[in-house]
Amino acid sequence: MINRELIRLKIVQLTYAYYQNGDNNMDKAEKELLYSLSKAYDLYMSLLELIVAVTHEMRHRYDIALARAKREGESIPSPRFVDNKFALQLEDNRQLIEHQENKKVISWQDDIEIVRKVCGLIEQSSVYTDYINNSDDSYDADREVWRKIYRTVIENNADLDAFFEDKSLYWNDDKEIVDTFVVKTIKRFDPKTNDKQELLPEFRDEEDREFACKLFRATILNSDTYHGYMSEASRNCDISRLAFMDVVIMQIAIAEMLTFPNIPVSVTINEYVDLAKLYSTPRSGGYINGMLDTIARHLIKTHEMMKSMPEKKS
Repeated sequence: MINRELIRLKIVQLTYAYYQNGDNNMDKAEKELLYSLSKAYDLYMSLLELIVAVTHEMRHRYDIALARAKREGESIPSPRFVDNKFALQLEDNRQLIEHQENKKVISWQDDIEIVRKVCGLIEQSSVYTDYINNSDDSYDADREVWRKIYRTVIENNADLDAFFEDKSLYWNDDKEIVDTFVVKTIKRFDPKTNDKQELLPEFRDEEDREFACKLFRATILNSDTYHGYMSEASRNCDISRLAFMDVVIMQIAIAEMLTFPNIPVSVTINEYVDLAKLYSTPRSGGYINGMLDTIARHLIKTHEMMKSMPEKKS
């Protein structure tokens, strides 16, 4: 689940914190990086558990509505949402249950008010109304309605974002990326797998974990060299006058360009320009793009980096 985009984001955060804290303990900082990444995986699992918690609450609401309808002789409410085949399969998922039992990051029963808010938004949505009134009772329809609910109700939900940020400082910037993995997981569910449906692993493979540690160490251990490249590229301007976050982002980008020969220069530059737009000043994206382009061409010209770049347009 943890991909290169999330790893880069975490390294920007942890590198900035490393210098701000002044601890200079590399081993401790690396452990903090891996812990921060593991917390992102906990968020992924907690969001899947939220779907189960919403189903439980909606089932409770249905039972109350059903009892009232029978007592007062009203029409029986539709059980369709609480019998949703995808949600029932997720509820029984062995991997999710094991995570709940072993880590219990969030107890949704203890935070039932936020669950009820989500349920209210679902009941008010056109996605829910269309689903209840639709005669298609296939597994695909059940899975698709949860994909739509997630995209329209759970993503970009200010109350949920604030809730998660309050639960963990590590989750401040994670949810937008993690949301994409939850949607991907919903789409991957297959009724034939029953309770054995595989969820996304914490790391796709050992290579991604190594990428995180190797990039972070290269960033810190070679900082003086990278700062020298920045000074040369900025025509000997004192880099202490630059925004500190800009320096951190360029330092990591240079580390990636020099440490990982299989990652194209353009990919690295684009990734860190996007991070600059997220974390630094409004003008930082364009400035960092120009600086990294100049530094990369210098490293290629001096044979310090064996990569290629297209000719610079005149």
